[in-house]
Amino acid sequence: MAYSEQLANRVRELLIDREDVTEKEMFSGVCFMVDLKMCICISGDELLCRIGAEKVTEELEKGNCRNMMNNGRVMKDYVYVEDIAIDNPKKLKYWVDLCIAFNPLAKAAKKKT
Repeated sequence: MAYSEQLANRVRELLIDREDVTEKEMFSGVCFMVDLKMCICISGDELLCRIGAEKVTEELEKGNCRNMMNNGRVMKDYVYVEDIAIDNPKKLKYWVDLCIAFNPLAKAAKKKT
């Protein structure tokens, strides 16, 4: 599945001033790694945000996102954000800022040997 290059470009613009951002193809899309940790991904037309379990609970109550599931398990730190929740620059910046705020607390993936 291809990902929204337009959405990826909008996220790139918000991260352009950071020197610790790299891109990696994952989840049938592109992920923005911050400080070598997965931070934000675009998969199809959706935004996958790593915001931490506490914020996930808050945002799910607002009804503008859904849990990320992997093999039938809820991934506690991640949500998929609906397109209506990122349909303007201010809304997208809100989600990117949540991801950046959680990033220092996120654990890096274990290196494969």
